[in-house]
Amino acid sequence: MVKIGISGIGGKMGKRIADLASKDKNIEIASALEREGHASLGEEVYGVKIVSDPVEASKGIECLIDFTLPEATLEHIEACLRNKTPMVIGTTGLSPEGEKKIEEASKTIPIVFSPNMAIGVNVLFNIVSDAARALGGKFNIKVDETHHVHKKDSPSGTAKMIGKVIKDASGVDAPIEAFREGEVIGNHGIIFESEYETLEIRHDAKSRDVFAAGALEAAKFIRDKKNGLYNMADVLGLR
Repeated sequence: MVKIGISGIGGKMGKRIADLASKDKNIEIASALEREGHASLGEEVYGVKIVSDPVEASKGIECLIDFTLPEATLEHIEACLRNKTPMVIGTTGLSPEGEKKIEEASKTIPIVFSPNMAIGVNVLFNIVSDAARALGGKFNIKVDETHHVHKKDSPSGTAKMIGKVIKDASGVDAPIEAFREGEVIGNHGIIFESEYETLEIRHDAKSRDVFAAGALEAAKFIRDKKNGLYNMADVLGLR
C-alpha cells in the first residue's frame, strides 16, 4: 500500500484525487495539505487532518501528489527535498525557471512531472509523434485545445507538449489555437491536412477523474524509484 499526501486537497482536483484514492485498496491517504487561510484547514478528511505546513504534510509519506499553482508547487518541492519525499506533479503554467527547479530537485528525489496525467493523452503523444514523423513536410499540421474559462494558462501545457512532440518528430512548428468555453475539462485535437486528405487525432476528457486516476498510477510507480525525472510515458511503459 502506497502512503500518499495530497496537496490542494480542498480544490477540485484535490478532492477528486482523494475520492479515487479512498476507493483504491493499494493507496492510503496519509496527509492532506492546503494553503494558509483556506476554509478547510483543521478539518479531517479520510482520517487525516488538513494542514498548511508542507514540511509536516510531506513527512512520513511515500509520495506527495501536487496539482496546485506554480508558486505553491515550488514551495512544496523544497519541503519534499527536506524530507526526501517522492513527488507526482501535475501543476501547469510553470515558467521555464520553475521547470528547471523541478529538474534540479529530481537529482535528489524521484519526481513524475507531466502537464497531463491522463493515460489516453500520453498514448496520444506517441501516436502524434509517429504521424508527424511520417507526414511532416507533406501535410500542414495544426493543434487546437479547449478548456474551461477558469484555466489560467493558455495554450495549455498539454497543447504545448503536443507541439513539442510534433517539432521533435518532424521539425515543424505547429500553430496552436486555444479556446476557453464554459466548464470544458480539456479537449485536444491535432489536424494533418494535405490537398487530398485530412487526418484528425483527438482526445476529450470526460471528467477530472481521468487526471486523478493517472496521478494515482504515477504514485504507485514512483514509490520505489531512484532519484530522477520521470513522466507518464515511464509510468505507462511507453518508452
